[in-house]
Amino acid sequence: MTTVFLSPVGGVAAQFFDNSGNPLSGGKLYTYAAGTTTPQTTYTTNVGTVARTNPIILDSAGRVGDGGEILLDGALQYKFILKTALDVLIATWDNVWGIGSASGSAMPIIFNSTGTGSTVTFALGGLPTNENTTNVYINGVYQQKNTYLLSGANLVFSEAPPITSNIEVMYV
Repeated sequence: MTTVFLSPVGGVAAQFFDNSGNPLSGGKLYTYAAGTTTPQTTYTTNVGTVARTNPIILDSAGRVGDGGEILLDGALQYKFILKTALDVLIATWDNVWGIGSASGSAMPIIFNSTGTGSTVTFALGGLPTNENTTNVYINGVYQQKNTYLLSGANLVFSEAPPITSNIEVMYV
């Protein structure tokens, strides 16, 4: 049995999209040891006994199947590569720890705000230590790194999030 922690990439019931905003039907989420292309196991259960396929194949709605959870070995760092069904690269996340893993960095800080339709800069209230471990969501949809930047303790979007949209930022 492996001690597992929820993944900040895909986590629970996440939905992935292509670069045009369409659900990533049949998309592939590959998991590797951090900094490598050596496959690394993820799990479907909170007791770490049932391994996921690698790559994880997304369903027709772009979601992770088998309960939707991606759980990581708490002693390991991961690299995730997201591709379309035709193996076109969408995104890469490297040096990822399970949320709350004792081996990883501190517990993530979660910032929530609401879009006004015109505001592009949001003060996070804390300084992210690593842009690569910062995940930004608008209405639950993961935002690609090229849609925002971190400037000190500020999150600056290239385009203002829509009015009444829910903005969530997870960082350490």
